[in-house]
Amino acid sequence: MKLYYHPASTTSRPLMLFAAEQRIPLEMQLVDLFTGEHYQAPFEAVNPNRLVPVLEDGAFRLTESSAILKYLADKIDSPLYPKELQARARVNERMDWVNTQLCRDFAYGAVYPQIFPLHKRRSDEAQSAQLQWGCERAQAWLKVLDQHILGAQNPYLCGAQMTIADYFASAFVALAEIIGSDLAAYPQLRAWLGRMKALPSWAAVNQMIDGYAASLKGQAMVAV
Repeated sequence: MKLYYHPASTTSRPLMLFAAEQRIPLEMQLVDLFTGEHYQAPFEAVNPNRLVPVLEDGAFRLTESSAILKYLADKIDSPLYPKELQARARVNERMDWVNTQLCRDFAYGAVYPQIFPLHKRRSDEAQSAQLQWGCERAQAWLKVLDQHILGAQNPYLCGAQMTIADYFASAFVALAEIIGSDLAAYPQLRAWLGRMKALPSWAAVNQMIDGYAASLKGQAMVAV
């Protein structure tokens, strides 16, 4: 299997982490987002969306991170993606929630406009309005994640056991640190992220994005 990826890609890192932790042999094909390789014809032929990640398994191709993570888990028959109907439905629900709520408002609404020039709004007024809106929305979703999805009773997103939903969500939640949030307002969430960061492969997988975050230190950021 071949994975087209970039370590700065929030949707690539859950796959990198899962593959590393589960020792899944993947041919890793770097797509250089910083030079615009994903907009060039060779990669556009692989994924017309011009996005990473992409998984190729022979002639079969997947272009969405959530679907790829589920596919990899099923490929190795991982208990982290349970087969019991309701348990699996809960994992799917959590991953859909990350995609449709947290990713939209937190990543694209609050974080990316501050750390990636491509996402910055065209005027200071528009940028300020975007960050105010995005951070307010993101804070609401982080509160849901902290108080209701996790709460005092759940160490992981689906209950007592780690699942692929935790892998998927962890890359998005960790974005908070790039914009200067220590997540102190969300104690359950902060503790959960600490558990994910304790995985043996976390540091290696996040080395590049951590270095990029370090290069942004000193810049004014709006935290959540």
